[in-house]
Amino acid sequence: MALSMTLWEVQGSSLVEMPKTGLDSEERLEDWIAADSAILGLDVLIIGRQVETEFGGRIDLLGIDRQGDITVLELKRGKTPRDVVAQVLDYATWIVNLAPKDIDVIAADYLENGLADTFRSHFNASLPESINTDHSMIIVASELDEASERVVQYLAARYGVNVNVIFFSFFKHNEKELLGRAWLMDPEDVKDISISRRKRPWSGYWFVNVGECERRNWDDCRKYGFISAGGDRKYSRPLERLKSGDKVFAYMRTLGYTGFGEVTSEAVLARDFVVGEEDRKLLDLELSEPGMRMDRDDPQRSEYVVGVHWLKTLSREDARWFTGAFANQNIVCKLRHQETLDFLKREFGVDGS
Repeated sequence: MALSMTLWEVQGSSLVEMPKTGLDSEERLEDWIAADSAILGLDVLIIGRQVETEFGGRIDLLGIDRQGDITVLELKRGKTPRDVVAQVLDYATWIVNLAPKDIDVIAADYLENGLADTFRSHFNASLPESINTDHSMIIVASELDEASERVVQYLAARYGVNVNVIFFSFFKHNEKELLGRAWLMDPEDVKDISISRRKRPWSGYWFVNVGECERRNWDDCRKYGFISAGGDRKYSRPLERLKSGDKVFAYMRTLGYTGFGEVTSEAVLARDFVVGEEDRKLLDLELSEPGMRMDRDDPQRSEYVVGVHWLKTLSREDARWFTGAFANQNIVCKLRHQETLDFLKREFGVDGS
């Protein structure tokens, strides 16, 4: 059955279904995504709009993620379902051959301040040296037929193609327009399948970027048993990937790895995090970095905290590293680099496979 979204208004003890309506212009949806890609639920910087390919097609929106990988976003916009699936795959055959300088030219035509500066502003990190080493394809639609959904799911599950569909449904209620979002498949699952087809299977261990700044301090993380991220939901939301029992290696940019531990509690607002041994709220305790309390009542900007039972931690000065070890700008990601994993297991005394 093709995916369909329904919303209900709660009226006392009854539910009243909200009427679904079509958006008067799909260009409005493209405008919204171009203005704020966060509505996708992905941390992607839009770097091009109506990008012309050498095959004569025009990509509705082109994005880049924190790792420097490219995302193709194509709106269904009146195309037949099978046409839009074929089209987004055709665009990928062009994207895969673009050199970094080609990406820079595309971005220069769209971004006011150029790719490097805009990337740094959006992600609070420098543009990776290697970009467009991978890509993903996303079809944006209000609905898709069952056959096309099956084709997309088949390509992703069977062949590890990083292709997905995001559905936006529109509703009108009391003169207000409402927008709902749903994915055909979990985008992280699709990405993981795609990566595993080309790289080593996941080790079961997570890489976590500590990211010291005016909001957080590694000494607090070690003392009170947590990791955190915040300032914007695009930074804090990745913490939600971590579940109780997960094993994590903590990394400090430019220094190396400083901790290994097990997740004890999932992401919550910093104001709500209770330190186990202290049995007190984290923000009520003495902190090396008082900036942890910034925006404590703002769910969009507040720090979010994940509890961790640290099995071994090191000071900044004693961080462990070797040339070629895995590190990237993700807040949280799966650790697949075997040489790095072997090194970390030795350095942190980790038993098991």
